[in-house]
Parts: sequence; structure tokens; C-alpha cells
Amino acid sequence: MIDLRSDTVTRPTPAMREAMANAEVGDDVYGEDPTINRLQDRCAELFGVDATLFVPSGTMANQICLHVLTDPGDEVILDRSSHVFNYESGASGMISGVQLNPIDTSDGRLSTDDVEAAIRPDMPVYARSRVVSIENTANKAGGVVYDLNRIHDIAAVVRAHRLRFHLDGARLWNASVALDVPVHSLVKPFDIAWAAFSKGIGAPVGSIIAGSQDLINAARTVRKQLGGGMRQSGVLAAAALVGLDGYRERLARDHANARRIADTVSDLDAFDLDLERVQTNIIIFDVHDGTAESVIEKLARHDVHVTPFGPQTVRITLHRDISDADVNATMDALKAEFA
Repeated sequence: MIDLRSDTVTRPTPAMREAMANAEVGDDVYGEDPTINRLQDRCAELFGVDATLFVPSGTMANQICLHVLTDPGDEVILDRSSHVFNYESGASGMISGVQLNPIDTSDGRLSTDDVEAAIRPDMPVYARSRVVSIENTANKAGGVVYDLNRIHDIAAVVRAHRLRFHLDGARLWNASVALDVPVHSLVKPFDIAWAAFSKGIGAPVGSIIAGSQDLINAARTVRKQLGGGMRQSGVLAAAALVGLDGYRERLARDHANARRIADTVSDLDAFDLDLERVQTNIIIFDVHDGTAESVIEKLARHDVHVTPFGPQTVRITLHRDISDADVNATMDALKAEFA
């Protein structure tokens, strides 16, 4: 099976399994798990922040971040395609009592003009604009990247209006590799940020929240309130530590393989694909005739599995478990069915 549905489908490597089996553990709710602490210290250095916090999932990471930045009745400005708006089961309203203000953009990325236009006047009839949230890379927009110039420009608007800045960095590792910049440079403009270990890093579970010591202290309390305080969770951190070793070379390979498949898709008249949006490990394209489900069924005949992203939209996602031979087989399957 060539599983291109998501980069969440990776299996722990033998090295990860060995590290998990041998992990030194303690009670992380007491702050006493040495492997969790090593992971948090390593990520604090990578991100250039005071402190970090391991959490079970990306959705929990997003919701903790928004909770510590807002009060009930506040508003979060974000792109309409963002994960927080589309794929988190209305959690922001339920958990934090905030409303989301989704902005339509041309390419899945907010601009300074978008943010300026979305900020509410300071009047009692309006929700208080409180947070600007961006997703880097932007999954639903095709894995496109916010570059440093755009991030700093938006940050300047955020600061001028005394708002808070949140980064959904589920695939932050991919953005760092695509831009060839260190992770800390992409995190520095934000009040709080997070990155997933279960996507580009290839670990089975977990994400890391990064910020000031005060915000991470508050995040630890919210994590406990949401049921995310785990005990001997060093067995999970051990896999993430292994995944961090050499991740940049692995992701660069994923990005190159995504481009190879994208070139094939672009050459086929059955599909419509904007190659400029293939910047990382994600390929999103539209089907001219037929449906996404019909494409999925035809590729499945070749044991190639992709995912629908709309009635006529398909997503392909590259990851560590996809070999060069798998990429060649995928291109062959696309040509066999759609050329």
C-alpha cells in the first residue's frame, strides 16, 4: 500500500521503537519525566523561547494557545482555510468562548491588508479583536508557506493594534526546510506557537507549544483542564527526540518527491494544478471531469491511496514512509489511469 492520504500515517521506525522501549520515565504532571524534559529543553533551544510544553495533539495545542491569549467574547482573525476554523469541531467557541473571524484570501495566506480590514472598531457592539492566527504551512491552501517578510509585516500590524499573534505550526518543520531558515526565525514574531511531531517529524504522537515562561505556565494549567496531563509520557517523547535527528534532509526529500508527482499531475489534462502552490510536501489539485472519489477509486486499483479534499478536489501528501519507488509507482498509476 502506497499511503499518500496524510503525513500522519507514518509508523514508528525501529529506532523510535527502541527508544520508546528504553525511555527513562517519571510523572510528567509533577514535571518529573526526564525524557519529556529533555524534549522540551531541546525544543526550547530550537525555537529560541523561554519554555515549551508537550501536549498529546495538534488540536489541543491550538486550543490551549488560543485559550491563554483570549478572554470569553474575544475574536480571532484567521484565514478561512485554516485548520482551527475547519477541522477542530468548533472547539474554540466551546472551550474558550471566542468567536472566529474567517477571512477569504486569494492564496490561503493572510496579508497585512486582510488583517487591517478585519480588526473591529473599539466599540461595545463588537467582539474585541484579540488574536491574529496564521497556519504555516497552510494545509488546505496546498502546503504553501508564509515567508519571513510576510510574517514580520503582519506582526507589525498585530503590535500596532496591541493584539496577540498565534502560530499554528503543525507543519512548521516543512516551512523551515522550504524556506531554508531556522525554526526559531519563524517562531520569534509570535506570542505563542506550536509544531507537531506526528507529521513531518514522523513520531506516533504529540505536539510542542512554545512561548514565554508565563504563557507556558498558563498552558500547563489548561492542558490539565483539558485532560492532556499525562504521566509516564516519556515513552512518547523518546520517539519525537529520534524524529528530530536528521529531519531536515528527510523533509527536503519529501518536498522534492512532491514536486515530481506534481509535475506529472500538471501534465495530465484531467487535472488542474497550480504548480506555484506546491512548495512543500502537499499537492492539491482539481478534477476536470468526474469526482474526487472517482480518482481515489482508480488510483486504489494500483494500491495508491489519496484523500478527497472536496467534491472535485484531491490531496496527495508525501512523508517519510514513501520511497522513491513508491513515487515512481504513483506517477505510473496516474499516467495509466488519466493520460
